[in-house]
Amino acid sequence: QVQLVESGGGLVQAGDSLRLSCAASGRTFGFTHMGWFRQAPGKEREFLAAIRWNDRSTIYADSVKGRFTISRHNVVYTVYLQMNSLQAEDTAVYYCAARRAGVRPPDSDDYSHWGQGTQVTVSS
Repeated sequence: QVQLVESGGGLVQAGDSLRLSCAASGRTFGFTHMGWFRQAPGKEREFLAAIRWNDRSTIYADSVKGRFTISRHNVVYTVYLQMNSLQAEDTAVYYCAARRAGVRPPDSDDYSHWGQGTQVTVSS
């Protein structure tokens, strides 16, 4: 089985930075992409960023482009999300996800494995 565990969430002030981590374990062979999503109270889950494992190419949602950076560990299936200039509207539960070959593109929610999420709260 596959397990994704996020860490690094917390309470920060507006303008601060935070780095989230997501470690994948278990049957991780064949993952093509890992991504980050978030869900704020009363809102739908939102795609943030994804990284393709073999060449590290990345895609971002327009809402976070230039502020958030996704990266991965050189060896193990671990991804990071560096978040800068956080604002109150970034408050949400942040989820990590992983997929093998999907039907829909990697900026959709077509991911087969999801973490439990980590809370990020930005106070203004």
